[in-house]
Amino acid sequence: MRAWRATTAPRWMIIGEWRAHPVRVATAVIAIAIGVALGFAVHLVNASALDRFARGLATVNGGADLRIEATGGRGFGEELYPRIARLPGIAAASPVATLDARIDGIATPLLGIDVLRAAAVTPTLLPKPANNVPETAVFDPQSLFLSRTALGDRSVGRGVDVVVDGVVERFVVVGALPGAGTRALGVIDIAAAQSRFGRLGRIDRIDLKLADDADAGRVRAAIGAMLPPDARLASVADDASRTDALSRAYRVNLDMLALVALLTGAFLVYSAQALSVARRRPQFALLRVLGSSRRAVMTQLLAEGLVLGITGAAIGIALGLGIALAVLRLVGGDLGSGYFSAGDTPPLVFAPGAALGFAALGLAAALAGSLLPARSAATVAPAVALKNLGDAIDPRRAPALLPAVLLAAAGIGCALLPAVGGIPLFGYLSVALLLAGGIAVMPWLARALLAPIARRNFAAPPLELAIRRLRGAPSQAAVALSGVVASVGLMIAMAVMVASFRGSVDAWLDHILPADIYLTAGGDAPFDPPAQARLAATPGVRRAAFGLQRPILLAADRPALTLIAVPDPAHAYPALGRDIAVPDGAIAVRVSEPAARLYHVSPGSALLLPLGERRVGVTVTGVFRDYARQEGAIAIDGATYDRLTGDRARGEAAIDIATDANPTTVIAALRARLAPAVAASVQIVPVAALKARALAIFDRSFAITYALEAVAIIVGLAGVAATASAQTIARTREFGMLRHLGVTRRQIVAMLGIEGALLGVIGGVAGVGLGCAVAQVLIRVINPQSFNWTMETRLPLSLLGVVVVALVAASALTAMLAGRSAVSVDAVRAVREDW
Repeated sequence: MRAWRATTAPRWMIIGEWRAHPVRVATAVIAIAIGVALGFAVHLVNASALDRFARGLATVNGGADLRIEATGGRGFGEELYPRIARLPGIAAASPVATLDARIDGIATPLLGIDVLRAAAVTPTLLPKPANNVPETAVFDPQSLFLSRTALGDRSVGRGVDVVVDGVVERFVVVGALPGAGTRALGVIDIAAAQSRFGRLGRIDRIDLKLADDADAGRVRAAIGAMLPPDARLASVADDASRTDALSRAYRVNLDMLALVALLTGAFLVYSAQALSVARRRPQFALLRVLGSSRRAVMTQLLAEGLVLGITGAAIGIALGLGIALAVLRLVGGDLGSGYFSAGDTPPLVFAPGAALGFAALGLAAALAGSLLPARSAATVAPAVALKNLGDAIDPRRAPALLPAVLLAAAGIGCALLPAVGGIPLFGYLSVALLLAGGIAVMPWLARALLAPIARRNFAAPPLELAIRRLRGAPSQAAVALSGVVASVGLMIAMAVMVASFRGSVDAWLDHILPADIYLTAGGDAPFDPPAQARLAATPGVRRAAFGLQRPILLAADRPALTLIAVPDPAHAYPALGRDIAVPDGAIAVRVSEPAARLYHVSPGSALLLPLGERRVGVTVTGVFRDYARQEGAIAIDGATYDRLTGDRARGEAAIDIATDANPTTVIAALRARLAPAVAASVQIVPVAALKARALAIFDRSFAITYALEAVAIIVGLAGVAATASAQTIARTREFGMLRHLGVTRRQIVAMLGIEGALLGVIGGVAGVGLGCAVAQVLIRVINPQSFNWTMETRLPLSLLGVVVVALVAASALTAMLAGRSAVSVDAVRAVREDW
């Protein structure tokens, strides 16, 4: 008998319950599976892209032990090279010129190397002449070697135009780069790079190979003592740190957002298990009477949750693998973010540890959702539960409010804590605590919202029955609302965050794009002073303002910042908050929000910037908003930049046209003023098209977020439908008793529809309120700590209305459909167990 109780009875009860309510079980499993699948897929895609990006970076860097690199865009003096090469502990040194080039109009990194030196330090960068080309071609100033990706359909012996900073030179493709892999890359002789592109006496990098017995720490210290202001020492570890910093926040936030469906799944499992326990209380009580222990009952329910978790996790891992493969082929490795795009599709890098981790999260979510219902079933007194089929909570007792207040207070406290290692861990904990507090407050909130209505008497029996039933069964109403509020709250939070971000970006674009037409040359600077004068004198041009963007390196282990030289930084980039006056004799700069947070500066702070061949002290006068450069930017007056660097070339232009001018005609005239080879690489775009393109990039970057939001809405509504259906079916005997009392089937169905609608309204109100609160954590805590920028809150009112209406409709219609099935059972048979 004991063996039968321990194995057969629980198995029959589990199978019977799942056969009776397959939709409810399937919804919980699907929610777990979707959460695991999305989290695992996002992790795989980002891991694959990051691996490809790191490999490409290692290819360009050649795998040197150490590397001296320029902090600005104009390199450093080549006289440093022989001094470094003679240092003790340096086995070999190789000078490199790195150029942002366009080859036949296509952006391609171009390296100028000394083949003899590179052979000892970075052999992966060595070029290989084609079969019919002499070996001495590697020293020919006309020779160009391209990687397989950069070569494309070009043939050996073909001439190509190479454009660097507006300088156009003709080269001949004579061979390949076997060690470049799939990276787009070009190599020329370093002497040709310096002489033909105005870089005489300047190099951008020195690759170093250490001697086998060298003390790396001592060598680094010796090198550091010799470095000029415009050079820094870097290593493979620094490269890895830069690569990780470039996309860490994006990757972590996508992982966290992908787990939204998993968290929703945990609440749906809780809702499903709680309803199942409420319906099967007499069965569990019978088991207890027959000798089963509380531990056995609790173990059975946890086993049910474990099976749900295992099933959902297994489906999720397989589904996540398929999603990752599809995303890599269709979207690419950057998920639309632009961080890793390299023109090719990275191969999928399977991560067994990540698979086990996300599967464990799925199991944990299912077990967490089953824990409270299991404890509830184990603690119910058997004698009471055998006949009491009512609500588990006395409706006359006021619901507890203190746990919800404590959870909310803890969530607010966590939101005030700083990030940990650049990751807003306490921010995510705050979101979880606020969600838990929102769930905990539902019994009190439902009672408070229903109280004014319950004090009235209604002539319509369905409405009167629906209100009395919800007031008389607070625990069942709270269970039904838990999954509703969790899913609605999360989807609303995501919707508000994305709408706020997009609205802030839209307003920011309106401010930073005041001109009519914009010219940009990407990484080039083709507009020298004569070209600027020609463009400004173009017919139809009322005003032309020229600017420049160049990378500068302030720390070896962080991505380069962008130095922006514009005529009037104070007007172009207005300060957020405090804006101080320029101190006498000081050089004023403005820093973007990411730069201010990453380098811990504020108005009044001093910085040392690598400008020209020296480091220049500057004063931060303001912090401006910038959504374009997550790594940070610094804006400086163009005239000051010219004086400090002697570099008067520009790479961008903002054109205001005359009121009677035709934009198309002006654009054609502007292009005609450019040299033919330069014109091919310069984009001339009206402001409307430029803004549309920027918003399209934003939407592409958030494509995965929109997908996660859609999934959250679908899973949430499915959970609402399953919960309403399960509750309705579980009340068959209640409907039978109502039929005996004279209530018609139509009235019962109407009662269920009203109950579902009321629950939908309460859940919608609570979910929207909770979602807006969680959105504030996303907007004011998680986003600033992750991406180092702020935004203004914008509510997508139309979407909020649609979600609430859909929620009410889903709850009401599902309850009515399930009710039609339940009331079709013969009234006498439905209550025969109570006779």
